[in-house]
Amino acid sequence: MELTDVVKLRRAVYRSIAEYTWNDCLPEHVHDILGMVKEDGPRLRCCVHKERAVLRNRIHMALGQPTTGIKLTDAAVLALSQPVSPTLPIIDVLPDACDQCPIEKYYVTDVCRHCISHKCMNNCPKKAISIYGGRAFINRDLCIECGRCKQSCPYGAIIEISRPCIRACALHAISYDTNKRSKIDYSKCVQCGNCRLACPFGALDERSMIVQLLSAIKRGEKVVAMLAPSFIGQFGMKIKPEQIIAALHKIGFTEVMEVAVGADLTAINETKELEEKVPAKQKFMTSSCCPAFVHLVKKHFPDNVDKISETVSPMVACARYIKNTMGSPLTCFIGPCIAKKSEARENPNDINFVLTYEELQCMFEGIGIDLTQPVGDEYKTMATTSGIGFPLHKGVQTAVVNILAQEQKSVKAEYAAGLNNCQEMMEKLIDGESDAQYFEGMACANGCVDGPGSLSDQGLTRVLVTRFAKAAPIKVSADNTKVQDAAKTLNLEVK
Repeated sequence: MELTDVVKLRRAVYRSIAEYTWNDCLPEHVHDILGMVKEDGPRLRCCVHKERAVLRNRIHMALGQPTTGIKLTDAAVLALSQPVSPTLPIIDVLPDACDQCPIEKYYVTDVCRHCISHKCMNNCPKKAISIYGGRAFINRDLCIECGRCKQSCPYGAIIEISRPCIRACALHAISYDTNKRSKIDYSKCVQCGNCRLACPFGALDERSMIVQLLSAIKRGEKVVAMLAPSFIGQFGMKIKPEQIIAALHKIGFTEVMEVAVGADLTAINETKELEEKVPAKQKFMTSSCCPAFVHLVKKHFPDNVDKISETVSPMVACARYIKNTMGSPLTCFIGPCIAKKSEARENPNDINFVLTYEELQCMFEGIGIDLTQPVGDEYKTMATTSGIGFPLHKGVQTAVVNILAQEQKSVKAEYAAGLNNCQEMMEKLIDGESDAQYFEGMACANGCVDGPGSLSDQGLTRVLVTRFAKAAPIKVSADNTKVQDAAKTLNLEVK
């Protein structure tokens, strides 16, 4: 993740929230966070009042509360005593942060050569272009933003401009209201987080569960941390898995488990489901591991919801394994994905909290936990090479293909990463242009290692996860004897 001023501000808020919650003084000191904006300090906005208004929005989001209509102290008290309301969206617009970007889509630039053929004017269906002072001029009252002027200009002097958030959303879920402020259509949104990354003003952000999680731990609740496979290398190349696990225990997590164990469970069950359904009952089946991809199918291809695997994701499989073997503790997924927070809401009996790596790093810093401290025994993974490899390129289908190969069977599989590519492949499968029997879809452009909540470069993470996976003593998910029995007895179907 690029370390911009927006990222620095968000992390500073997270660190303060974690520190005050840990030290039992959040309501008393939550207003102190506003002190980050000083009268004589550097200015990112027009004035100190605007800066503090935006910062107040960020604090409310970090507390998991509404951005308006509630005082900071009251929001802090609610965060300490109540879970994040499921009626509040995960990704939301910070009302004071949105810069209300110019919305005129087409502009005539200084490249205009004052030509006499006037192709832009002649090709405009609404006669919205005239020649003024020898150059093209667009009448905004008549323009329907069809783009013909841009296409017809021989010099490319007319350019198309769109808001970064709108441009980043492959599903057209973002528009703007009458005040020119961005708004999200949640009937289309899949909570992927691309808009949050794209906005240069940080006007879109995610709600956090840092306070709610720490409150549960401090109350003495048993909470098990579930680390997504891409945790390797997230906190620095020199930080070893055992150091991360030791740091989680210092926070108060009673146990730590790799979600790669859940990936093995998912691979075993999803392979069995694929064999039962394709081609006997349907032409193809998709993976169910990426919640943003699953919501893409549900919201944008509703007639093909039955093609989604009914096997739960590795996160949910891991949580059910934990609750079945450890006495039903609370569970906290930790990974690179914002959309997992949405999936957790759909599985409230399995997942209690979700943190991104970014949030966890800020918790370590706010509480004062040093990850570089040496620890004892080297960590030994419970998962397989296939399970650990889930966040890598074609990771899910590779795990499935490996199990089928043991049975001397094969499947024609396809893979797509990025919502645009996922949409295109779904259309090909539906229209019969692809004869693939199994489709693995991932919302993030480079797969899970490139999630919006990641800390490290996705290329580096890919190398380190691959190395960690290869070192696993068991290679294929079906050979993981520790989860084989669980796969037979646990309910691994979507409820």
